[in-house]
Amino acid sequence: MKRLIIENSGQEVFDFISQYCNFDDNSTFSIKTRSKFNIENIEVNKYKNIVNLRKINDIRRINKFLEAVNYKISESGFFIGKVETMELRKRRLINKYLPGLNYIYVFLDFIFKRIFPKLPFTKKIYFFITQGRNRVISKAETFGRLYACGFSYVDEKIFGNRLYFVFKKVKKPCFDENPSYGPVFKMKRIGKNGKLVYVYKFRTMYPYSEYLQDFIKEKNGFSSNGKLANDMRVTSWGKFMRKYWLDELPQLINVLRGEMNIVGVRPLSESFMKEFPDDIKIKRMKYKPGCLPPYVALLKQNVKEYIESERTYLLEKEKHPYYTDIKYFTKCIYNITTNKIRSA
Repeated sequence: MKRLIIENSGQEVFDFISQYCNFDDNSTFSIKTRSKFNIENIEVNKYKNIVNLRKINDIRRINKFLEAVNYKISESGFFIGKVETMELRKRRLINKYLPGLNYIYVFLDFIFKRIFPKLPFTKKIYFFITQGRNRVISKAETFGRLYACGFSYVDEKIFGNRLYFVFKKVKKPCFDENPSYGPVFKMKRIGKNGKLVYVYKFRTMYPYSEYLQDFIKEKNGFSSNGKLANDMRVTSWGKFMRKYWLDELPQLINVLRGEMNIVGVRPLSESFMKEFPDDIKIKRMKYKPGCLPPYVALLKQNVKEYIESERTYLLEKEKHPYYTDIKYFTKCIYNITTNKIRSA
């Protein structure tokens, strides 16, 4: 098996894999496949680890493949695989073709191998032609799918133009039947009186990014502006939409449904709510969250200032509810139109 891995992927890859897998005690099963069928034929719990040397870009139903791996390996076992990420692919294609043609090819490649598989009216045509091989997939989506299928991050390393990853089995798969692929998606947030609401936004992150929030937080923490630092989940077009607050427009649906106000405290995730002091948690529960939160009006974006901006707003709102919302609305619109602040 050592000889086969070295011949197929090189000595460096074998050395990397060997840090996590013992090839002398038959606890590791190595395979090069895109078929879930070849995984399902493995006896349950016979192997602690599975190594797949076929890039996941070629697997048609990635989640079903990963779910099968999860089912076959033992608890705390490792799954090691590889992917040509969208970023690595772009770099390869730019270097492969002549200047001028390379970016055109990258664009067309993205449309056909990334957009077409996601659209209902082009999906069947795409898979009929390609059988699902060589799809464009981002690092964020790859890791998000692994987390959704019950794995947790351990390590990663780039060899050549491939990213090799090591993930550990930590739980059963989520079996998400409705992954967030669409341009509009909803996020579970805490609303008035602690009630959970689903807040609508235009997509600015890669699919399956919702499974990576704790991973990014643990790995990178928060930046000075209160957002997760070095967030690989945000797309290039997402950064543009956030710059001009276009991603927030679907929240008007929540306003019409009576779940949010135009101005108010930001609708927070359960994990981010833990960062807030108890006194602010109690105060903010009295009100509906808003599309335009206080930090936008007060230009406060690091974590400490962000929390204090809500404290200031809530104290003012208790005394003068209507005047406070009008004042903060005016300031928010001014700061957004003059591009002094970006969307969260």
